[in-house]
This record gives sequence, C-alpha cells and structure tokens, in this order.
Amino acid sequence: MITAYHAQDALLPSGWARNVRIEIDAAGSIDAVLTDAPSTGAQRLAGPVLPGMPNLHSHAFQRAMAGLAEVRGSADDDFWSWRELMYAFVARLTPEHAAAIARFAYIEMLKSGYTSLAEFHYVHNDEAGKRYADPASMALAHVNAAKEAGIAITMLPVLYTYGNFGAKPLAPRQNRFATDPEAILCIVTAIRSAAGGNPEVHAGVAPHSLRAVDLDGLQDLLSGLAAIDPSAPVHIHAAEQTREVEDSVACSGKRPVEWLLEHLPVDRRWCLVHATHLTEAEMRGLAQSGAVAGLCPTTEGNLGDGIFPLPGYRAAGGRFGIGSDSQVSRNPFEELRLLEYVQRLVLKRRNVTAGSVSPAVGTTLWLEAAAGGAQAIGRACGAIAKGKRADLVVLDGARPDIAGRMGDRIANAAVFSGSEGLVRDVMVGGQWKVQQGRHPDEEAATAAYAAVLKSLLA
Repeated sequence: MITAYHAQDALLPSGWARNVRIEIDAAGSIDAVLTDAPSTGAQRLAGPVLPGMPNLHSHAFQRAMAGLAEVRGSADDDFWSWRELMYAFVARLTPEHAAAIARFAYIEMLKSGYTSLAEFHYVHNDEAGKRYADPASMALAHVNAAKEAGIAITMLPVLYTYGNFGAKPLAPRQNRFATDPEAILCIVTAIRSAAGGNPEVHAGVAPHSLRAVDLDGLQDLLSGLAAIDPSAPVHIHAAEQTREVEDSVACSGKRPVEWLLEHLPVDRRWCLVHATHLTEAEMRGLAQSGAVAGLCPTTEGNLGDGIFPLPGYRAAGGRFGIGSDSQVSRNPFEELRLLEYVQRLVLKRRNVTAGSVSPAVGTTLWLEAAAGGAQAIGRACGAIAKGKRADLVVLDGARPDIAGRMGDRIANAAVFSGSEGLVRDVMVGGQWKVQQGRHPDEEAATAAYAAVLKSLLA
C-alpha cells in the first residue's frame, strides 16, 4: 500500500523543489518523489518539508543536568570541572530514572525536528559499580524509551576500561562505566535481539575515547563487532579538549586523531565526535577517511571546548553531522545556527557555510548535516529521496517567518530567525509522531521526568 503526500515546497538532495509528491510504502520508506506534481489523491502537508535531522551524539541522562553546572567554582572552570558534577549526578541514576529522562528528552528532540539519534551510552553498572543481573539493563532502558517516544535509535554501548592514557585504573567514581570488549559485544547482541527486526532500532559500538581504551581492547571490540555486523557504526570522542591532546602526545607521541588514523581502519562507519583540535594534516586525513565529524556546538560552547575548523574541513571534502550531546539544547536549528555563527566570529565574515547545491547557508547546513548524520548513525535517512526512510519535518506554513517564502528563504528563516514553534508535524518511518506541534505522550512524559528530577536533585 502506498500513501501519498503533497508539499508545496520540499528540500530535496538537489535543493528546494515546488509541488512535490512523496509516496511512502507500507514499510515506511519513500517509494517515489515527484516534482511539479499535482496534489490529486495526496494528503496535503501544512507547510514546507525538510528531511528529518539525525542527532548523531546524545547522552540522554544529561538532560536532567542542564543548567546545574553554570556557577563558577574556580577561575579555570572547564570540561574537567564539569565532569566532576557529572560523576556526582550519575552516582544515583537507576534504569528507571534513565528511561524517564530519555523518553522526555527524545520527545523534545522530535518536536524540534530530530527524527533519529545515536545514544552514546556509558552508564552500564549499578550504583555500587557492579554488573546488573542483566548487563544490558541500562542500554535497553534507552531503547524502550525511544520506542515509546517514537524516535529511531542507534544504540552505542560504550567501551570504558581505563581512567586515563597509559592504562591508568578507573577512579572509584568511574566504576559505573567499567566494561570490557566482551561485555560490550554482549550488550550489542541483546539490543539486536530486543529490536526483533524493528527498522527503527540499530546498534553499534563506541569506544569512549583514547583516554579510556587501549589498542588491544579496540581491536578486540572491532573484530567482535565485525562478526556481528560489519556495517555497524563506530563512534569515539576525540580531541575534544586541549588537555586531552597534550596527554595523548605525552603518552604515545601522537595526537588523538593522528593516532586513530595511523592505528585503526577509520572509514565511513566511523564518527569522530567533536574532533575540535586538529592540525591541518589531521583535518585532511579525517576528511579523506570518509568518516563523519560529529559536531555538538551548543555543548562545545557550554563546556568551553573550542571551535571546529569547519571551512577547511569542508573544503577538503569532509562530512559532518550534529548532535545534542549534553542536552543543553535539543534543537537542530539552534545547533546549526551556532555552528555557523562561531565560524563567522573566528573568520570575521558572514555566510561561511555555502555549498554547491545552494549559496544559502540554511539550506546547505541542513542538507549536509542531515546526510552526514545519517551516515554516522548507519540509517538510510537524512534525505527526501527514493529508498530512504520516510523521516519528514513539516514546518508550520502559517507562521509569519515561513508563510509566503519559497526555497532557500524557508531554510534561512528556519535556521536564522529563531526556531521556537516552527516545527508543526514530524514523521518517523512513515508514521506521524508529532502533529500540530503536539506529541501524544508529552504530558505523561513530562510528569514522569519532573518526578525523577525532583528525586535526583533532593
């Protein structure tokens, strides 16, 4: 059975098109896209249509931390001082807490235009640092939360073996993260089993960072994953802070991205999250590898990490996507706006991110981030095109910033005029999850989240 929708304006891989007919099959994939088509026999959409945005880097539990770390503790407050608060916060987190927080955050993401996500999940053990009876309990809590919210998920259980470079032992406050390659592969198998063929649930792996793993563990993890699914995604934090780079050089004589490119088969399955501090050679090497740079501008700004060299990376052919990371924002329009603005501040010029498809920055940012994000999460999405999952974001055509605009002016308004309330309807895999700005479970999810937050902050 085919269901047809008609959009007056839609953003296709080739750019904006008018009078677009989108035909979706019973499995939730796009069967055909026709331009300059009549609306006969199709359901008319209430505004311009964008491809759903993949969120390539999420730590869902950190949604409950948003706003807690904004009081200066020392003159050199940075990521490392923020991390201490995260350790204290996570100490009391249970699978039930995690599920309620994740469901609430995932609904927020949907309402803002994310239609899929990669959950970079590293809290595996109980409050005492011991394995749960079911070692996949925490991971499955997130999978179930995603199913309830209706967002597609790529679950990435995190390998976290050491406390720092040089195989330093974990600190007691890191024991909730402690894992080995065998345990991670077992969690991957459990996720795949729980998915039961659901096309909205995928799994990959995430070695946390070079601080937390060694070469032997990485190789064991990758070979084990290849036996399960050789196409599964691999994500890793890399070169997020200058101190991390300095510690890497002191330990191995190599910078993190330099080391990864020399020692591991970094390719299109990989996503290097942040990759903020790169040399020119590292930037070119990452671009040439085919991997995706996972950029999280609101989190990177919140933590004071630094600014990714986007113009040079794109010029070298590099691909990128965006993520909500620490959940200080769950809105892809805000991520893209900040991504462009920090480049303008560095370069002291405007309209930095334009591409071959369009000179419009809003159009370019959305198309490139959606395509890169889809690659990073290993899901056939990120474009309104035949064979892709039917993940659609319908903007509110009645809003003054959108009404009467065509083509590139729509994307530019969505990204740069303030995005609050611009998303009207959201479809994931052919099914409407948000309609007229409302998610059917948002009231219940909000109440559950509020109760968990009160308990955790007591």
